[in-house]
Formats: sequence, structure tokens, C-alpha cells
Amino acid sequence: MKMKMLAALGISTALVLGACGNGEESSGGGEQASSSQVLEFHHGYHQSAEEWPVAQVMRDLYDDFAEQHADGNIEFKATPVSGELSDVMNNRVASGEFPDVIDLAGGAVSLAAIEQDLVLDLKPYIDENNLESKVGLNYSQNEVDGSIYTVHEQLFTMGLWYNDAIFDEANAAKPEEWNDWETFQQAMSDVRELDGIYAFGAGEPAIRLLNTALAETDEGRQLLSEPLTNEGIESEAFTKALKTVMELVKENGSEYAGGNADEYSGDFLQEKSSVFFNGVWASGSMAENPSFRPGLYPGNVAITSSGGGITISNNLSEEQKALALEFLEYMTSDEVQEVIFKEVGANPSNEDIDIKALASEGDETAQLLGEALIQVQEADHQVQTISDAWGGDIHDALINALTESAGAADIDTKVEETKSVLLGLIN
Repeated sequence: MKMKMLAALGISTALVLGACGNGEESSGGGEQASSSQVLEFHHGYHQSAEEWPVAQVMRDLYDDFAEQHADGNIEFKATPVSGELSDVMNNRVASGEFPDVIDLAGGAVSLAAIEQDLVLDLKPYIDENNLESKVGLNYSQNEVDGSIYTVHEQLFTMGLWYNDAIFDEANAAKPEEWNDWETFQQAMSDVRELDGIYAFGAGEPAIRLLNTALAETDEGRQLLSEPLTNEGIESEAFTKALKTVMELVKENGSEYAGGNADEYSGDFLQEKSSVFFNGVWASGSMAENPSFRPGLYPGNVAITSSGGGITISNNLSEEQKALALEFLEYMTSDEVQEVIFKEVGANPSNEDIDIKALASEGDETAQLLGEALIQVQEADHQVQTISDAWGGDIHDALINALTESAGAADIDTKVEETKSVLLGLIN
């Protein structure tokens, strides 16, 4: 994670962790007779068990940690919030403070907080306790000038989902055959020949195509590993990837050019579209139809981002700090990480977790999730999200441009217009 990423307020995390917010609700945590200090942990899992079972699973994990430390001098107090977690953070930072502990749910750490030395550097603790494999991708993606300010216990991981039966009927090449973008383009054209079937929903999901089209070249992958620059925008890799995706969106049709993933989910589940760009977390609904299969993007590419997660104040007492760091270790432990896979249905950050073994022991959903994750692990390239790499403003501008490209008279002109917009944003 670079400084540009930290300045942004992060990727859209509703798909991964549900709505998070600034409306503080009743606190979880174990009972404690008395304590001289409190360590408050803000998180976004405020939904009822009926509304979203995953939220209850996560609250149970937090409560278990609190109960394990109920006899200590510090009370661990888990506080669910129902609005924007970034507001909780930013409001404190504006006052020169930082929440004791906060789960940013994929969002970015406030750059102002880092500049004011309000956030604890987690890297020394990770190194001293040999937790590099436990925090996994966080160790590299969330490194900023030799420091790590946040660790997300689950990863934002995306391949795609496709309808195997539709591809068979259209005699179209399937994801394992998409060695390049030309093959994917032809497959989408073949699918569109079927009556009542469209290829894919673009709009917001089209950013995933650009994300992975950039991974086609070494230059493009390098662009995604650092802040976007003038040179990057004008590069051949960026220009080619942007043009490729804009052409795909235009061919796909204006009718399917807007909206977000939620709007296209229903059509895919009703077998009206052939491909759905969404993450591994969708395994639960996909397991209901044997025709729904996981796949990767052209060139055997997947998207995996850590994003922001557990972030700790640098202004705690020594006892509070020790408990906060123990909580970080707890959330990335093998025991908790297995729950993240089996009950949350997400990609654990812990690299020591044997996904294949856990999947083989689970139900159909767990097996499908395992299959999707193993595909990602074996991808030729894994890249982080555009939002994490370049920030939310660039992410949003690109989605708007991709949506508009469906109705563009000339794609080359639209590419240049988009580059001009991006140059204006970064300058």
C-alpha cells in the first residue's frame, strides 16, 4: 500500500464486509466486574444475525477475545457502528486523536493520522513475533516506507463467475482458454448470439476488467504497484488496457453499461447473463446452481487486495497497547482464520491456512469457495485493486469513463479524454 492509497478512503467494502459506519451501537464483549482502563474497538458488524449471519460470527469472535481477557486490568469493548467507519476515524483525527482500535473494513488509513504519528506501526510486533505468514499479503501491500499501519484479517479477492451451460450452448471459449483478451472478446461475442442472453454487466464491475487488463504486461503490473503518475497515464500499457476495455464495454451495449454489481447479480442468478464480475464471497449463492463456476480473467489473472483493517492508536498506555497487539495476533491466528474461511466465507489473510483441506471437509459452499481461492492462489498474476493502488477518486473517474465509453462515437477519442481527466485529478 503506497502513500497515495492511504490518502484515499479506500475501496467499496460493502461487498466484502457489509455497511460500516459512524452510528455507534451497543457494545459487545465479555462481562467484566471492574477495570481501570478500557480498550475500545470500533467495527462495522452491526447487523442482526437474521439480517446478515456473518455479522454475528464476527461479533462472536470479538466477544470470545473479550471473555479470554475478562480477568485483566483492561476491558476489551467491541463497539459496532452502523454508518461510515472512516467518519469515526476522521472525526478523531481532526481532534488530534485516533480510535483505540478500529477495523477499517478495507478502507484506507488517514494520511493525516500517519503524518501526526497517531497510528501505531505494527511491523515491529509482526517481525518480533514471526507473524509475517499470519498477516500474509498485508506485509507487502500495506507496507509504507518501512512501516505497517494496518492489517486486514481477510482479503478482497476476485476472479469472476461464469455460467458453464451458457458457454457450452454458445460453443464459446471458457476462462481456462482465455490466454489473451482477444479470446475473451470472441467468447463474449459468441455468447451474445444466444437469444435472451447478454455477455456481462459493465458499469462499476468494468473496473475489474481494466484492473486485470493492466496485468497483461510487466509495465502494467508495475503501474498497479505504485501511485499513478503523469508518465503512467501516458504509458503504452495504460493506454492499451484502457482502450481494450472500452472497446469491450462498447461491444457489450449501452443497456448493460451502467449500474453496480448488485444490479447484475439477479440477472446472472436467473441465467440471463454469461459472466458476473464478483468476488469469492459470492460462493454461497453460486453453490445453488451447478452451472455457476469460478474463473479467472484473461491471461490467468486475479485480483487480491488487503486494504485497511485492524488499526491501532499510537497514544495508548503500555497495557492497552499490549492488549491491542494481542488482538491483532488473535484475529490472524490459525483458529480464527479457519472461521473466516468456514463461517464468514472469505479469503483468510493467514498464508498458513490449508484452504484445500478445509474445503474438502466443508459443504458445497465451502468446496466452491475453496475452488475459487485455489484458482486465485495458482493465478499467473495477482494484482491489487485500482482503488487501493491509486485511490478512490481515480477509481470513480475510471468507472464513469468506462460507462460512458458504451455510447462513445470514437474509442480513441474517449481514451484521450479520459487520460486528460486523470491528469487533471493527479495534478
